[in-house]
Amino acid sequence: MKKSYFLIFISLLFSLQVMAGKKTVIVSTSQPDAKIFVDGVLMGTGRVSVLVPKNSCVTVEAKKVGYLTYKISFCNKKTSATPPKTYYIEMERDDAYDASFQTDIANVDIEVKTNGKSEEEAWKLLSQIILSYFDVIEVTDRETGYLRTAWALKSFKQNTVRTRVIVKLARSHPLEYKVKLVSEASGHPGTSVKSDELFKEWDRVLRKYEGLISEIQSRFK
Repeated sequence: MKKSYFLIFISLLFSLQVMAGKKTVIVSTSQPDAKIFVDGVLMGTGRVSVLVPKNSCVTVEAKKVGYLTYKISFCNKKTSATPPKTYYIEMERDDAYDASFQTDIANVDIEVKTNGKSEEEAWKLLSQIILSYFDVIEVTDRETGYLRTAWALKSFKQNTVRTRVIVKLARSHPLEYKVKLVSEASGHPGTSVKSDELFKEWDRVLRKYEGLISEIQSRFK
């Protein structure tokens, strides 16, 4: 029992020492519903009190859909500047979000019926439409009904997006194709287009390609 009381006493003494040297920063954001995380833990929205223990640092992140993630560290050490009593975060619009739209046609096969067009006519029309959106067709084979564009890369302040189109023959009689608009994002700026392991499927598509699928469908009616 005595040992247990002693351990509790030491723990309380340590806690008091930490609290005695703590600093508190009132962090607020320009977006009242922005989520504020401290060392990865959600602490609240819009405005929170951040405790910076003595001889420690904490990392604060502010996040909101459609806005760039803001990150800052506060340190309470002899070798660092004293944390401010208040800190205001001006949230900035996410340029990748604003340059794109959410859609359920990204990364899925869309069936395109050719409605009586010959294979040559259909293939020519598909190629023309796709080339009006993409500069480079990487692979094209009319015999097997396969077409793939090169990746089109776009870098943003906190993201990199790559987009391509893949066409596959669905059936020959009646003639149908499957068209997939592939949209992927890395979540980091300046990602190489060849870094496949860093990209993941994105449920948004750059507005530049917004009309691609609907144009293909309308031109084949």
